[in-house]
Amino acid sequence: MAYTTGVVLLVLCMAMFVRYGPPGDATMSRTVSPIHGWLYVIYLIATGLLVQQRGWKASWAILIALAGTVPFASFFAERFVVRKARETQRVR
Repeated sequence: MAYTTGVVLLVLCMAMFVRYGPPGDATMSRTVSPIHGWLYVIYLIATGLLVQQRGWKASWAILIALAGTVPFASFFAERFVVRKARETQRVR
């Protein structure tokens, strides 16, 4: 989910450049903005379920959730979450 949200966020950034940059066309951003919004909601739900299931700290949930708002950060968050999930699975 983090990869999907991250890619759509990058597309949204391009759409915002097209909207407010020299081309001045809002068509792309009107299409991509709601898609990113709904994907981000799903990302937040997935983050909450993962943190609850694994018993992780609430601060991690907040950091992972914020990673979906910064371009490229969700890709790093995904790697962190996968590594942390593997470590906690070994311990159990």
